[in-house]
Amino acid sequence: MLTTRGRLLILTYHRVCPEQDTLITGNAHAVGFRRQMQLLARAFNVLPLVEAVERMHAGTLPSRAVCITFDDGYADNAEVAAPILADYGLPATFFIATGFLDGGRMWNDTLIETVRAAQGAELDLTAVGSGRFPIGSPAARAATANELIGRCKYLEPAERLARVEGVAQAAGVSLPRDLMMRSDHVRALHAAGMEIGAHTVSHPILSATFPARAEEEIVASRDRLAAITCAAVRAFAYPNGKPGVDYRSEHVEMVRRAGFTVAVSTVWAAAEAAHDRLQLPRIGFAETSRIVLGLKLLRAFSERTSTARVLPGYAEP
Repeated sequence: MLTTRGRLLILTYHRVCPEQDTLITGNAHAVGFRRQMQLLARAFNVLPLVEAVERMHAGTLPSRAVCITFDDGYADNAEVAAPILADYGLPATFFIATGFLDGGRMWNDTLIETVRAAQGAELDLTAVGSGRFPIGSPAARAATANELIGRCKYLEPAERLARVEGVAQAAGVSLPRDLMMRSDHVRALHAAGMEIGAHTVSHPILSATFPARAEEEIVASRDRLAAITCAAVRAFAYPNGKPGVDYRSEHVEMVRRAGFTVAVSTVWAAAEAAHDRLQLPRIGFAETSRIVLGLKLLRAFSERTSTARVLPGYAEP
């Protein structure tokens, strides 16, 4: 018999586009997101993340407990997702990479929007040593965007930035500067009762970053968000989030030193009290129907991960 008591599903979203976007795979769009939130409001107990984790450890977590989280700080989180959340009275946590606020653009979006804006059937990047890529159909554009992102993901942040900017320049395209939140978006979300969490400054892969720089990224993002909201920032999300690949034990310790009480990874499982509070698993899923989503969520409650699948962290008090 499936039991959900004592287990917490922490859901992960990134973008919630106004309409379905064939180039950005795996992201929600407004109609589908509304269907999902309607299901969560009717059939699950949706809680703020920090409160849910505290209740999980206190043994007072309700059955079918769910948290909603968003990574990176996209403007559509505030403009599209937040009004839908408000319609159903649902709380959420927004993990924001602060370096992209107020007109910035994430490196992967530079590549995506370059591929979107490029003309013709082929994207010629031989001038920057990357070859030629097909873009003659929506599927080809999506595949090319994913290929370019994969080539750049694990580069050192400065090298990665230089690489993606070189791609955009070689393509000769004009790119949008309104994809990410503004500071007033963050303040409005906080004022509406949403939880604001840190996600570093520039979204580096922490394990590929010099230790002093990694700690600066963690602390500076906390401080920027605290200054914007005039409130303590207690939750953190590791960029990319794979333990032992994207972050290591020393980064967990940095997060602890920075005063965060909850942090999330991308290990796919339900969270339980046995997990390190600073390495909680989350559930990610592609856009889907209400029925399929409901079945996936119920199955996810049974997906348990041993503490061996996360890194040694600090001991619970």
